[in-house]
Amino acid sequence: MVEKRETSINGQTITYTVKRSLRARHVRLEVRRQTGLTVVVPHSYKIGQLPRLLESKERWIASSLARCSNFQSPYAEDELGSGDTIPYLGRDLKLVKRENHSEVDSVTLEGDTLAVSHGLFRKGILELALEQWYRAEAARLINERVDRLSSQMGIHCKRIVIRGQKTRWGSCSHKKNLSFNWKLIMAPEPVIDYVVIHELAHLKEMNHSKRFWELVAQHCHGWRECKKWLRQHEANLTAKLCP
Repeated sequence: MVEKRETSINGQTITYTVKRSLRARHVRLEVRRQTGLTVVVPHSYKIGQLPRLLESKERWIASSLARCSNFQSPYAEDELGSGDTIPYLGRDLKLVKRENHSEVDSVTLEGDTLAVSHGLFRKGILELALEQWYRAEAARLINERVDRLSSQMGIHCKRIVIRGQKTRWGSCSHKKNLSFNWKLIMAPEPVIDYVVIHELAHLKEMNHSKRFWELVAQHCHGWRECKKWLRQHEANLTAKLCP
């Protein structure tokens, strides 16, 4: 069931979408440029609890809406700039503007600093450049992890694709192809390993049965903590850069 409701954020009335999901176990907030704020709730969730929940998340909602639209907020700037931080492998990278003496603009990782060519610090350009860099890093790291973990698990996959899924961290097909969300590169490495192991395990068990979770646990001892981390940080990670 989908319904439209209204709430007040930073003194402004906004319309948001409520979606009931049979699969959802917890309330999930999503902010997209095209659709604005969406609240996904479990099927049995009491809608009367929503106003209080949204009030507690007002700061995050306002910040996310500001990044994805013309919504005005005191919590976020209109665009990223030198000195701001972005998430990478569970830590923050500081964006630093660098003069570029070559004809090719670049984004270069230097420890806990991400050096970005001066020419990329233009409205609408920086976010695209960062997404391209994130996607390249995700492809490099995830391919490496799949190669290593699939060998350990004795499971073979045919193809690996890096995508920008709106609601999934990873998926697998009956053709033994795996897809992963590029935003996983923002999460700590053990969490990335958990998602890779999760999808590889589905190539043997295309369900979430007891045997499936036993297989996951065999190769990822801290899977519960990783799963919890993703659930707690999902809203923040999926809002970054507003694909």
